[in-house]
Amino acid sequence: MIKLQNISLRFDERLILEDVSLNVEKNSVHVILGPSGAGKSTILKVILGLLQTDQGKVIIDGKDITTLNEQQILAIRRKIGFVFQGNALFDSLTTAENTAYFLSYFTDKSEEQIKRKVKEILSFVNLNGSENMYPDELSGGMKKRLAIARALATDPKIILFDEPTTGLDPINSKAILDLIKKLKRAGTTSVIVTHILNDAIMIGDVLSVISEGKVVLSGSVKEILQSNNQFIKDFFYEIYYDESTSNKIKAELYERA
Repeated sequence: MIKLQNISLRFDERLILEDVSLNVEKNSVHVILGPSGAGKSTILKVILGLLQTDQGKVIIDGKDITTLNEQQILAIRRKIGFVFQGNALFDSLTTAENTAYFLSYFTDKSEEQIKRKVKEILSFVNLNGSENMYPDELSGGMKKRLAIARALATDPKIILFDEPTTGLDPINSKAILDLIKKLKRAGTTSVIVTHILNDAIMIGDVLSVISEGKVVLSGSVKEILQSNNQFIKDFFYEIYYDESTSNKIKAELYERA
């Protein structure tokens, strides 16, 4: 579905990504995990074709987008949903209008078809009854679900999530993770950037751990947790050693692994 092959990227003299290779399988949840400033969000921008790499290939649905012109990249980009860390909602639009925005501008659906689609999507993300509410009337969790609803409007095969649970309380975080699982059951491929260890372990089919623009290790949750790599051990210190991590959480993590 998505393959990054030996991607490198520089800003001026600073190396942002170095020889990054990832393989995102169809209908999977692939988590890119690492500390702040590691290059995680940059990888999402590379997948969207928003940043031109210095070397390597970015293959989406069999097409290397580094060889395509802007119009061809736009056509591929419209098949990809993106959920911003800050949601990027239109404050002056209602929940229904935010969800309908891309349908109105980038499809030929009738007004009635758009209304039906919006109702279907809002039901999917559990925002029934909020159609006429504005973003400033929504809770943090509702705003995030609305951002996901808008990303779903054009029926993308792939959705990219930038820190989807950052700033949310545990209940709303779980609701977002459950929604990502629901999307997987519906056949969607998800790529998630996060620095939150528990989220990565709970949701990821494959984890790619990033540090200083390099992929330290990619693998299943079990492979990551069993790694002897020192950076992995240090980064996962909370899970391995911190007694403040509850026994319940530890049990859930290792059951998932």
